[in-house]
Amino acid sequence: MKKKNTFSDLKAREIKARQDVIIDAAERVFSVKPFSKVSIRDIAREAGISHASIYRYFPDQQSLFVEAFIHGARQIVQFLADMIRDSEKGDIEKVSEAYITYLIKNDPYFRMMTQFMLDGSLSADLIEKLNAAERQIFDQFDILFRKMNMREPVRPLSHAFFAALNGVLITFRNYPGRSKEAVHQHMLKIAGVIASKFPAE
Repeated sequence: MKKKNTFSDLKAREIKARQDVIIDAAERVFSVKPFSKVSIRDIAREAGISHASIYRYFPDQQSLFVEAFIHGARQIVQFLADMIRDSEKGDIEKVSEAYITYLIKNDPYFRMMTQFMLDGSLSADLIEKLNAAERQIFDQFDILFRKMNMREPVRPLSHAFFAALNGVLITFRNYPGRSKEAVHQHMLKIAGVIASKFPAE
């Protein structure tokens, strides 16, 4: 039997489609301009709407930025899920290398993630949204550690692994006096050291 559609359903889909257009525009702006310098006007210009119109779909700038990050986090989670699923016994070195490389190539997401982690001004609702996105990444690392036959509970290991890899990105991403490629290779080397501290049992 065909699903019944109502005008209410249509309106909800239209709102969602417009939110997606704005989020896509925000991600394009983030890719060419430092996250901290992006304004609602920049995003509105990219989306082809007035900046006042954005507030019909997002209550404030933080809400829009958090939604853009969550959209990116879903991509990170899917990327990790595919890699970990295809790894028969859980190759933690490959996962650590892929995670570092992904966030180097998708720098706006990493900038947003660190900004939100350090920003104490977010509302409880937005913090919970961020925590939910982060938990999905932890879930993938849990799967990895279980494939490696690590003892339960594995969640603290996932927290430690996540924190260590993000620490590498924070510490070395702007390493002075080195080319981008040299910095990337150095971060991969340190990520490999971290991965070696989680030997399969």
